Amino acid sequence: MTDFIDELISIGEGYQLEFKKSLDKSFVTEVCAFANASGGRVLIGVKDNGEKSPLILDNILLSRVQDSINQIEPKIHVELIKHDGILIIDVPEGAKKPYLCSEGFYLRIGPNSQKVSRDVIREMFRHSGEIKFDSLENQNATFEDDFDLEAYTYFLEKAGISNTLNPKRTLISLGCFTKNDKFTNAGVLFFTKSVERTLGQAVCTCVLYKGTNKVKILDRKDYKANMISNIENVVSFVNRHTNLEYIIETLRREDVPEIPEIALREAVVNAFCHRYYFQEGSNITIEVFDDRVTITSFGALPVGLKPDEFGQISVQRNPLIASLLVRVHYIERVGTGIQRIKDAVSLLGRGEVQFKFDGNFFIVTFTRNQPTTPKILASNVPVPKLVTTRQQRILNLFTDNNNLTSDQIQSLLNNEISRRVIRVELLKLKELGYVGDLGMTKLREWFLVKKV
Repeated sequence: MTDFIDELISIGEGYQLEFKKSLDKSFVTEVCAFANASGGRVLIGVKDNGEKSPLILDNILLSRVQDSINQIEPKIHVELIKHDGILIIDVPEGAKKPYLCSEGFYLRIGPNSQKVSRDVIREMFRHSGEIKFDSLENQNATFEDDFDLEAYTYFLEKAGISNTLNPKRTLISLGCFTKNDKFTNAGVLFFTKSVERTLGQAVCTCVLYKGTNKVKILDRKDYKANMISNIENVVSFVNRHTNLEYIIETLRREDVPEIPEIALREAVVNAFCHRYYFQEGSNITIEVFDDRVTITSFGALPVGLKPDEFGQISVQRNPLIASLLVRVHYIERVGTGIQRIKDAVSLLGRGEVQFKFDGNFFIVTFTRNQPTTPKILASNVPVPKLVTTRQQRILNLFTDNNNLTSDQIQSLLNNEISRRVIRVELLKLKELGYVGDLGMTKLREWFLVKKV
């Protein structure tokens, strides 16, 4: 049992797991939210950071817990497990949704429990597929043939989860594997070698066209790997085929993309996270034209969400997928992505972004400036070795730190830049003579050689 509890704690809070330091009224809303979603566990006696804070689990406390849960309507049976001062409330997925507690209707959305109106929650459960796809068992994938160890290891590294545990048990705790020895659909999307055979609608297609219409294709890529790889590949494809403006006003060069990377990444992640995966034969499509970039995914507004609430209220179609993306910092906070896209485009001050619900499709369109040649200001300033703004941000971190790994750099930058990009930038800085390195691969430490 100790191993089981330690494993749960090491994986951390998520779509099906919540920590509570002590017994308070809020635990009932968590139980209600889990019952209205896909089930989950509440661990009482564990702090948010995973530190144990054991309680005295006497009959009085257990009676209080059960009495509070009995107030949920309709009644729901939970299992109470106690061990070494930790109380586990094991909540099954409810069979008579929606469930109501004294505080209202609650639903588990990503790693959080959110209060929703009765009309919204009833409508969502009337269309039960809206919230269940990612946690359903996938009958086509097998662990022996399809499990991608590299994708699994990379995910754990980004999420800060120990890689010493049994992979199947970790995947079960993440909601990605079942006790029937099957992947869930979310497990297929994140931890298998290719989605093409087992979940063909999850393939993503990127196309570069000449001109402003779909006549001449200059480049096309179909990405079929795990979700993290597919997201990175899509972002790289768009960056590769859109313009980058070089502005030199001082001794440093600033790279200004047509589409802000934050906005592009948010839009791509949104397409993968919120698409309606039940619909087969309709892939996520990214199209690059001379005057625009469009990101199209199947799935109109989630049931219960009004058009004027778009971007303000989060009603997630795939809460388990969202939870996994939060763990690896691809989603900063649930429900903030649309506003981040708007803010990033507005801050750049060039081009626009449009959101459109066209029938059953959600389309994000970034307008492009017409192709230009790199713009150089103050070209009379000698610049023997150019350093971009992003590279300078990395160099600034060494002011208060001697040696840093790429993981530490990513954390100091608030996870705004992927580890892969950081490593590329460090190699460029090494070529320019600004940093050096010690060690090998993931354990490599970087140090400052000279300042700009």
